[in-house]
Amino acid sequence: MTGNKKAIVTGGTRGIGRAIVKELAAKSCCGVLLSDVAFIYNSCDECAEEIIQEISDSGTKIYAFKADVSDYEQTEETVKAAIEKLGGVDILINNAGITKDNLLLRMQEKDFDDVISANLKSVFNYTKAVLKTMIRQRYGRIVNIASVVALVGNAGQSNYVASKAGVIGFTKAMARELASRNITVNAVAPGFIQTDMTEKLSDEQRENLVKTIPLGRMGCPEDIAKVVGFLCSNYADYITGQVITVDGGMTM
Repeated sequence: MTGNKKAIVTGGTRGIGRAIVKELAAKSCCGVLLSDVAFIYNSCDECAEEIIQEISDSGTKIYAFKADVSDYEQTEETVKAAIEKLGGVDILINNAGITKDNLLLRMQEKDFDDVISANLKSVFNYTKAVLKTMIRQRYGRIVNIASVVALVGNAGQSNYVASKAGVIGFTKAMARELASRNITVNAVAPGFIQTDMTEKLSDEQRENLVKTIPLGRMGCPEDIAKVVGFLCSNYADYITGQVITVDGGMTM
């Protein structure tokens, strides 16, 4: 593929998603050209405008679309609009996600359904929406953001863990379906990363978590974004169906 790559990123205004948008827009090494980026967000208009202002001078095109990622009709409309703006799509990053933690005995059915819809159904929605374009051009890079808790479990997060385990299974199924079309599909499983989600933890909880991490610290969003950038690069052409854990050694 020549020229700027064209990327769609869901959940692009905060934390890991924001770092991924900035990484793809600024990437000019490691076998991948600068990417024009369309990112999807759901709530923070000011955050979206901030990212556009930060990236608009970098030589890449940046577009923001407000949508509910769990709604299939909105997804089709949003992806169609994004492809029109970008002039195509080469890269899809499924990053959008929420948490509604509770012990199962106290968890409401809606809390389970909402997390599955936002974290897992959104991956189905956006992957399906970009496939015709990627299959037609016989090229695509899809990276799904999972979590290490999908590999080891976590009390009080049965909905979140189930959604992220589903993301991993979906990743492997799609990797097999799409390999013959030169479309790679991989997952990145972050460990404990300094984001809005982990800001809710108490100091004691944070200290206890850090004790489980061999590198002795929580990760930052850029740690994840760099791995995503690599998986979208030409250096990762022979990698598909893999789950890359970025967790400071926690699950080794």
